Amino acid sequence: MMNSPTLAVFTKNRLNPAYDAARVAADRVAAESGLRTAHYVPDTPDDVAEQKALVTQALAARPAGVVFNPADDQQMVEDLDRFAAAGIPVAVFINRMSGPALTFVGSDDVAIGHGVAKALIDGLGGKGRIVALDGTPTAPTARDRGKGLRQAVAEHPGIELLAARVGYLQRAPAREAMAELLAGHPEIDGVWTANDMMAFGAVDALAAAGRRAQVVGVNGLPEAIANIQRGTMLATADFSALNIAAIATRAVLRHLRGQPVPKEIMVPAALIDRGNIGQWTVPMVERPCPAWDEIVR
Repeated sequence: MMNSPTLAVFTKNRLNPAYDAARVAADRVAAESGLRTAHYVPDTPDDVAEQKALVTQALAARPAGVVFNPADDQQMVEDLDRFAAAGIPVAVFINRMSGPALTFVGSDDVAIGHGVAKALIDGLGGKGRIVALDGTPTAPTARDRGKGLRQAVAEHPGIELLAARVGYLQRAPAREAMAELLAGHPEIDGVWTANDMMAFGAVDALAAAGRRAQVVGVNGLPEAIANIQRGTMLATADFSALNIAAIATRAVLRHLRGQPVPKEIMVPAALIDRGNIGQWTVPMVERPCPAWDEIVR
């Protein structure tokens, strides 16, 4: 069926547990078909130059296919071209990008950003002052989630978006950004963040300042589930990197078997709050990988 028993899997960093889950999913799904995986992860989180060098390494190894999460949706387009020129099929996942890819697998990030914003607004009773921790500007997921937030704010005149900072989708930068926001605004009722890692940074900064605010995130990471249980976060969204990476890997395998693959696959992302948290307490890496027919109908 294949020229090589290996799939090359590209993720942006080793800091975010969501990418740990994505790598596990790719490993499991590839193993089901008797393939191995080779993981390519920049040592410096989200580093474009390193990811480009890793593409060169992968091309030299001649994988059967690639599951690709770009560090930058613009600067990595030429690298998609390099895979295409080598005849290697690529499933792009999580961060959408243009270029000659087999498929894109992700979720509706505008809807996700809007959904967690609506949960925050509802938690505040439709009135209050909020701040935002936006993600890395080069990440389409972050840009789209921010768009969803601002749509939700526009729909609720009782909500004031005081300010926004970039938290780079990581805990430490988000903690620093949140500390700045707390210093500049004596009254903050809610914090919207574009992912859970930044939500954790916001929770850390609030605790350090002795302040309280409702916090929402995205990813459904185990620490977010624990925070919701203890009341330090209000909600998150099950933007499941495990499910998305599993389907992206299945897409490449289907293509290699000569089976059809849609150009775009949207994986559902449910809101998680105290009302439904029970089903999310299983650690992410222990959750089953979805079958193709569960997502693609």
